[in-house]
Amino acid sequence: MSDKNGSAAKPDLVALRQDIRQTRAELGETVQALAARADVKARAREQVQETKQRVLTQAAVMTGRVREAAAGATGRVRETPPRELAHQAGERVRANPMPTMLLIAGLAAAAGIILIIRGRR
Repeated sequence: MSDKNGSAAKPDLVALRQDIRQTRAELGETVQALAARADVKARAREQVQETKQRVLTQAAVMTGRVREAAAGATGRVRETPPRELAHQAGERVRANPMPTMLLIAGLAAAAGIILIIRGRR
């Protein structure tokens, strides 16, 4: 009878040990996953790197767009005769004189401040 109990217990013991090994491996993976989640510094660094890469990509795209627009504008300016450019600028000033007037007022104020400062010396 002891042979029956002994031989019947061995397969159960082998299966039990295998289950223990499997459980330990799964538990180790779970602990590693939890530790990675708890590592706030590492997660913050990853987030910073991802954000930096996204910003650099967007900056490269926008730089390309600006260069294309500038090249197109430069081509149009070169093709337009100077008299027509002056006429277009005059039309814009007549249509909305406020920016031009503000620029002139700002320059006059800056010149006045410079003269006042020099006069005190």
